[in-house]
Amino acid sequence: MVDEQERLLPIANVGRIMKQILPPSAKVSKEAKQTMQECATEFISFVTGEASDKCRKENRKTVNGDDICWALGALGFDNHADAIVRYLHKFRVAERDKAAQNKASCSRNSQDKDEEESSEDQQPHQQADVPSNSKLQVLEFSH
Repeated sequence: MVDEQERLLPIANVGRIMKQILPPSAKVSKEAKQTMQECATEFISFVTGEASDKCRKENRKTVNGDDICWALGALGFDNHADAIVRYLHKFRVAERDKAAQNKASCSRNSQDKDEEESSEDQQPHQQADVPSNSKLQVLEFSH
């Protein structure tokens, strides 16, 4: 079986999340972090398991964000599902915008490179200096 600590969320991350909601002077005991670590890990496993079952019934291998939202609702966490649906929508919009920005940036870089190459093509290429009055000597070999 998988080592218990390997299946749990990292306790430092759990503690950091817990401290974000507390006043700056508040402290969180090790026991509280461990309890929350186990609860959060169990919750994620519970929701993911439900989403995975749905995917298996639909003959799909990949669990996506929509499946997680559906699972939250199916398990009675409708208010959380609604919030996650809104977050997922914003995330997807941001990812599309980022991809479009990257594509535009790559396109601009490609155009800049093409313009550089084009300007190089318009400049005369330097050739080796060969005197115009030089004569070619042809040697014939007799056999």
